[in-house]
Amino acid sequence: MKQLVVTFIAFLAVSTSANAQGGGVDTEIIGTGTRKIDPAYRMALSPHVIDTTIPMAVVEYPLLPLKYQTDAEVNQISPVSIRTVDKLAKLYNTYVKLGVGTDFATGGIMPLGEVYFDATRSRKFLYGAHLKHLSNWGDFTGLQNSTFDRTKFDLYGGINERRYTLRGNFHYNNQGLHYYGISDTIALGSDSLNQRFNDTGFDFSYASHKKDSATLNFGVGILYNNFNGMKPERENFSDWRARENAFDVKSNAWYKLGREIYALDFNVRWNGYKYGVLDSTYTNPLDTGFVQNNTIVNLKPTITTQFMDDRFKAKVGMDIVFDAREKTRAHIYPIAEVKYSMLNDLFIPYVGLRGGLTQTTYKSLTRENEFLRSNVELRNEHKAIDFYGGIKGTLSKRISFNLGASFANVKDLAMFVTDTTFSLGNKFGVIYDTANVATLEGSISYQIKEKIKTDAIVRYTSYNLVNNSYAWNRPNLEVILRGSYNLFDKFLFNLDLNLEQGRRALVYAPGEGVTEENGQYIQSLGFLADANLGVEYRYNPRISAFVQTNNLASQRYNRWYNYPVQSFQVLGGVTFRF
Repeated sequence: MKQLVVTFIAFLAVSTSANAQGGGVDTEIIGTGTRKIDPAYRMALSPHVIDTTIPMAVVEYPLLPLKYQTDAEVNQISPVSIRTVDKLAKLYNTYVKLGVGTDFATGGIMPLGEVYFDATRSRKFLYGAHLKHLSNWGDFTGLQNSTFDRTKFDLYGGINERRYTLRGNFHYNNQGLHYYGISDTIALGSDSLNQRFNDTGFDFSYASHKKDSATLNFGVGILYNNFNGMKPERENFSDWRARENAFDVKSNAWYKLGREIYALDFNVRWNGYKYGVLDSTYTNPLDTGFVQNNTIVNLKPTITTQFMDDRFKAKVGMDIVFDAREKTRAHIYPIAEVKYSMLNDLFIPYVGLRGGLTQTTYKSLTRENEFLRSNVELRNEHKAIDFYGGIKGTLSKRISFNLGASFANVKDLAMFVTDTTFSLGNKFGVIYDTANVATLEGSISYQIKEKIKTDAIVRYTSYNLVNNSYAWNRPNLEVILRGSYNLFDKFLFNLDLNLEQGRRALVYAPGEGVTEENGQYIQSLGFLADANLGVEYRYNPRISAFVQTNNLASQRYNRWYNYPVQSFQVLGGVTFRF
């Protein structure tokens, strides 16, 4: 073994020397020796991969049996009032109210009579009648023939079916009055101051109300009305009074498809107004007879939709109107309204745009001012555009409110002025003007079942006219307060309060309290305050007694120029049900 090692070392020395000297000599050394080799054996294990990941021990967390104390609070809900009765309360067909009163300024007698007749409970038939009379037979101090009487009669009926309804109505009104707005220093007979209006008419309507959503529903109605003034005493002048006939046909149809309702209205309104004999004169050369025919045809398509769980509602459309009065004119008015319900109808903001043509009739003018002369010009009120908006809602189950504002451009706005051409200043004529009308209005109501009911309305209106300084005989500020109180279902109290400010009249000469503006003489009619209080005592469900007091402040304010109202009045009487 040692010999082999020496021989190998010598070999390395010689090789290294030869390479260092740059020679190319190969040397081969052959030797003998002994080499020990370990004996071979077979491994008992198979080869496998050794993973370096060390497994983590699984730790278990058992659920601890702990009990946590919790508190639950239940809000109290008011129980619903349910009145259980063995049978429904008895209804009576007839209600009669009879009374008599006096006006302390005139000492005149004021009889009152009123009768209602209605059907009792019926699912199918509806019918009834109403008759009322009220008059005053006493003259104001300093004013002659200030008495009046009013009688009205209504008869109505209807049929309610599952798929349609049918309605009918007939009315007759008779009103007598005097043009008392003149001093008694002027000697005039009562006959020359008399006026009596007769109003007779009827209307019928039919409407279908099928429940299927994909069904066309429709309605149609007709109306006729005759209105005229008092005939002159002289038989040969019997035509010299106001006579008016009106005939309307109204129809509409609507179709619901999904969330949309498609509707179409088609209406025709005709009004014929006559005074005297055409192209002839009465006692005054300026008092000539005339005939005015007025026809309005309108077609109004609309679409109404709602979404977001019916909280958002919108309506769009247009009103196409043909006005055939003196010559035919066409108008197109927009229809757009959007409203959104917030917090379950707590607040509902709304905004809209609209317009329209209102037919002016002699009847509609006398309803507003009954001291109108018989020969007036009629012009339809053309509201070119009316933008409105506001918010309404319910603050609680007892309180509701509405706040709104509107701005409109109105052409041919009717205003009442004292007439000196055909009368002694004790009648009113009508003039027309174009105006921008801005209105702010707020209302609130409060009710506790049938025990307390109150509401208040405040309205302010501003008129900006083209040819006149003010909107004559129209108020700027109006306040209306109403309330009723039921005490133990035995005593019923009611209170009404009306306040007005801003009425002005056009006069034609300077005088006390008269101002001049833009070449016009203006008389302020002052502040108007009218309070009425009534109380009723129910002896039993069928018999009661009442006392009604009017104009508690006994204020002789002028609602119209030279026309003071009655002062403090008291009415008393009884009521019956059977």
